[in-house]
Amino acid sequence: MRFFTAGESHGPELTAIIEGVPAGLPLLIEDINHELARRQKGYGRGGRMIIETDQVKITSGVRHGETLGSPITLVVENKDWKNWSSVMSADPVEDKKKLVRRVAKPRPGHADLVGGIKYGHTDLRNVLERSSARETTIRVAIGAIAKKLLRELEIEVAGHVLEIGGVKGAIAKNLTVTEIQQKSEASEVRCLDAAVDEQMKAVIDRAKKEGNTVGGVVEVVVGGVPIGLGSYTQWDNKLDAKIAQAVVSINAFKGVEFGVGFEAARLPGSEVMDEIVWDEKTGYTRTSNNLGGFEGGMTNGMPIVVRGVMKPIPTLYKPLKSVNIDTKEPYKASVERSDSCAVPAASVVAEAVVAIEVAKAVLDKFDADSFVRMKEEIKNYRRYTQTF
Repeated sequence: MRFFTAGESHGPELTAIIEGVPAGLPLLIEDINHELARRQKGYGRGGRMIIETDQVKITSGVRHGETLGSPITLVVENKDWKNWSSVMSADPVEDKKKLVRRVAKPRPGHADLVGGIKYGHTDLRNVLERSSARETTIRVAIGAIAKKLLRELEIEVAGHVLEIGGVKGAIAKNLTVTEIQQKSEASEVRCLDAAVDEQMKAVIDRAKKEGNTVGGVVEVVVGGVPIGLGSYTQWDNKLDAKIAQAVVSINAFKGVEFGVGFEAARLPGSEVMDEIVWDEKTGYTRTSNNLGGFEGGMTNGMPIVVRGVMKPIPTLYKPLKSVNIDTKEPYKASVERSDSCAVPAASVVAEAVVAIEVAKAVLDKFDADSFVRMKEEIKNYRRYTQTF
């Protein structure tokens, strides 16, 4: 499975073309719109969430509620386009320097200046429109298809927030993926520890009042994963590496870890490796999951546990110092509409990108033409790995 996305933040629409989804997968528009709505929720979101109510259109690859095996095209309209139709018009304009909303003041921490230098843009809006986190909308739509495929194969994905602005929630242990889903959905900050909800909200409120932003840490758990997705044979076939790349590709994400992650540097090997056990009912399992479901770049049958750290959003209502690219004079960076905290929403995006990589690995390993055959093949493979 592969995909491309296209579209600008204030352009008419966001588009994705997805190739390689097997024929016969049940898929409804509601499956995708549900995930799009989840992305727009969360404490700390900005004014655009009031303007936009993201809804998807499926313009190819699905007929009568089932995928055809041909490329799927998804379109999400930008409702705010009507206010930007002249600024973002595809038609030429007479004098670009007289454009309203032209950007000459790059924001620290954003793609503005580097992208302008790289592509030769003197209006930095040409950069910020595509580098905006608005692009994650269409990746959540793609992730919804991936999650639907995985769910039909009894593989569940859940995300939640571990930390916002230095406020950490207690790590919930022994929860099923379904329980994680339920608890995170019940929290405005998507935290499993209800005791810190109000503390996290207070941190977000303080940042907003001060014209500042805050980041945090999110975690994604994938349960029911078959043994042996990915491969140890080549570096670029390792599934944990692909997931790491996908997580860091989310706007403002700066780091990723699996299982105990960086804590492994401070522990002896005897407290990091997961001991192997076997019984007739469950087959091979581990007595712990310190490695986050991976050994040698392959899934070992334990839940995948991956965390990503999101930096504070670089767009501040109390902007930092920058340089005007026209005059080269010091200036306060330009302000675009922004959230004070997008960590709860980012956990939904993280779910999507992890689900996409796991779904691609499933499609690489099993029959990817017919979903009916795939289900049967995976059923037989699970039986094989249990009795190996």
